[in-house]
Amino acid sequence: MKTAQTTDPARSAVMRAVKSRDTAPEMVVRRLVHALGYRYRLHRRDLPGVPDLVFPGRRKVVFVHGCFWHGHDCPRGARAPKTNADYWRAKIARNTARDARNAQALTDAGWRVLTVWECETAKTKRADLEAKLKAFLE
Repeated sequence: MKTAQTTDPARSAVMRAVKSRDTAPEMVVRRLVHALGYRYRLHRRDLPGVPDLVFPGRRKVVFVHGCFWHGHDCPRGARAPKTNADYWRAKIARNTARDARNAQALTDAGWRVLTVWECETAKTKRADLEAKLKAFLE
């Protein structure tokens, strides 16, 4: 049995490969928004949470969250890790709390916030996502 101190090299390699920018779900959202005719800025570091897409003139931001990493209530987000479960539950809880703080800070500063979940970017749900983005940006 592994402890929190030991690390499986294969698992470490997988975790290192997880990106925070230009992920597949983010690229889907970017392509949809661009096709709708909207232009945006990426990853503005001067805003709380560094939103994935920023529409400065509209004072709107879009976050694209991975379901597992941000604790979404879909089947993918509800999966429980089998190893080091206590660590991951705490980590995901911290991520969720941080997301809420960032969204509130943006709202308090006069920004409108939309969160798009990884599961919403599936090919079978693209029409719904497109409608959601269009409604938010109008």
